[in-house]
Formats: sequence, C-alpha cells, structure tokens
Amino acid sequence: MLKAKDIMTTQVITVAPETGISEVARTLLEKRINGVPVVDEDGRLVGIVCQSDLIAQQKSFPLPSVFNLLDSFIPLRSGKFEKEVQKMAATTAADAMTPHPVAVHPETGVEDIATLMVNRNFHTLPVVDEEKLVGVIGKEDLLRTLLPAGD
Repeated sequence: MLKAKDIMTTQVITVAPETGISEVARTLLEKRINGVPVVDEDGRLVGIVCQSDLIAQQKSFPLPSVFNLLDSFIPLRSGKFEKEVQKMAATTAADAMTPHPVAVHPETGVEDIATLMVNRNFHTLPVVDEEKLVGVIGKEDLLRTLLPAGD
C-alpha cells in the first residue's frame, strides 16, 4: 500500500509567518500551487495559506461591525466574524493563514489521504514528522498514483 512518504513532494516551498501577502500571492502564482505551508524558524508547521485565503481579501462583507440600539453602539464580535475581518485585512502570511492545519504523517496511507482531501475539500496537505514539515501532498500527487508505473 502506498503511503504519504511515497508520493509527497519533499522540496517544499514554504513561507515565514512575517512574509507579506503580495509575496505569498506571487509564490502561489509563479509556482502554480494552491497552498503554501507557513513554518517558523525551526521548520515547524504553524499554518497554511491557500488561494482561497487570499481571495477572501477581495470579498465584500455585508454585515456592519457595530449596530446602534437605543443610542448605544454595540460591537458585533464572534470568533468567526473576527477571523473573516482579519483575513480580509491581512498583510502577512500569519494574518491570512489557517493556523494549526490538518496534516498527515509520512506513514499515512494514500486511501486515508484521498478520503481526507475529498471529505474536507483540501487541495494541499502538509506532511509532518516529529513536529517538522517533511513534505506536502497535492491533488496532483494523488492523481499520479493512477498512472501505470514508468509514465
């Protein structure tokens, strides 16, 4: 049975938390990838930025941030609301990333990876071993497993 270590890309393109949004977008476009892992100075995975995270900056947000009730301003706050606003105003990878992303271990089976990608609509999965990023798996990596050996 094929495992993550058999199909993962080991030359992983990464960004640091302080990397600017323009540079992250340029990296995604130039490298033709859907997502990029965000790693700290020790190589530990701290988040992932996907194209959809950056596209969130372009969307409109129809809800006001405060509303007036009996001459009082009441802020609208919730974890989800604040995260949406943070992504829309992101200037760094840390602002736009999904923190603590789902990752797989090098020994995870391809079937489990495919199930995870389909069920959770993931395009990119980091591969982590002992808290260190060791690879990444994209949908293309899974598609290659369908080709006959030698193609």
